[in-house]
Amino acid sequence: MNAEKLIDIIGADFYTGVPDSQLRALCDCLMDRYGIDKKHHIIAANEGNCTAIAAGYHLATGKVPVIYMQNSGEGNIINPVASLLNDKVYAIPAIFVIGWRGEPGIHDEPQHIFQGEVTLRLLEDMGIKAAVIAGDTTEDEVSAVMTKFRQELENGRNVAFVIRKGALTYSNKVKYANEYTMHREDIIKHIVKYSKEDPIISTTGKASRELFEIRTEAGAEHKYDFLTVGSMGHSSSIALGVAINKPNTRIWCIDGDGAVLMHMGAMAVIGATNPNNLIHIVINNGAHETVGGMPTVAAGTDIVAIARACGYAYAVSVDEFDELDRELQRAKERNELTLIEVKCAIGARDDLGRPTLTAIENKNNFMEYSKINIKSVIPKYNSIKKENINKIMLWGCNAPFIYYLAWK
Repeated sequence: MNAEKLIDIIGADFYTGVPDSQLRALCDCLMDRYGIDKKHHIIAANEGNCTAIAAGYHLATGKVPVIYMQNSGEGNIINPVASLLNDKVYAIPAIFVIGWRGEPGIHDEPQHIFQGEVTLRLLEDMGIKAAVIAGDTTEDEVSAVMTKFRQELENGRNVAFVIRKGALTYSNKVKYANEYTMHREDIIKHIVKYSKEDPIISTTGKASRELFEIRTEAGAEHKYDFLTVGSMGHSSSIALGVAINKPNTRIWCIDGDGAVLMHMGAMAVIGATNPNNLIHIVINNGAHETVGGMPTVAAGTDIVAIARACGYAYAVSVDEFDELDRELQRAKERNELTLIEVKCAIGARDDLGRPTLTAIENKNNFMEYSKINIKSVIPKYNSIKKENINKIMLWGCNAPFIYYLAWK
């Protein structure tokens, strides 16, 4: 179905959402029709954010907004749908357009499998009536569904179109670019050069895919890296959880601008916790590049100032490789919570592959590698009783506990 026809049938004049590769046709059509226009189209930080923006639009205009998203974002909308939009609360009508990743019977990446299984069930549980649009769904069929949906909307309820893979088309594929010259894959190669055998937590999307291929090309093992293939916006929090429990190990987090925006509160928690062994690198191309290149607001956001305000001991922005290398080396030597923003071009190799290890294999390899070496952190290792060694391993080598046992 043509994305322009879907927009016409829906008949709304305000869209807000988080881009999705399965909705690329819709996103490109919206960019052609409206661009980023606060009156008609806003790309939000996360799906809960755009649900609230849509609610505000309705409160101000009385009109029905449209919220677009990948089904992975359903978790982010549960609270605002249940406690804000729902007809038992404020009865704010909204139309959701949801890309169906991981649809049962359709091959997809592991992070989408379970989400795909529960997509329709979650909508039902939230009281959202849904209709599926497939490749052979006709305009007349969608129009008939929309007629039924309007009754639901008039009664303050929510509805959803769930879009199957390849169901939407658009003839004009929009190209996205910026003025920066460094490419993300090359940036990650430089990070790997300096991180050496330190653990890396990498963010959702092409960054993790590129990190995996860089290791493969170098003939290196993949045990150093935890690839956060799902859970967009949470890699820095995962890195924090690792860093505070491995205080004698330098932890690197490779993050993206869209991911940082999605759950920016994580930076405040990281700054307040202040792990001096964490190096947080934000590769900022101002785009949701993994799902097509639609813009984020990060291009005009001072991420360095935000990091400093959140309590990061050191924060800097670079846009050249000489600067990047200098800051990576200094970060290794500084022993302070550090953020490095790297301004990046939009784009990736067409032949970029995907990790060949399963998510479980990645987790197990990373956990096995990251087990702390007791001898390297306990000066009196030889004086520890054998039974206490077992206790140390059982308790995950928490440093204060280890030292307590060592001197007891």
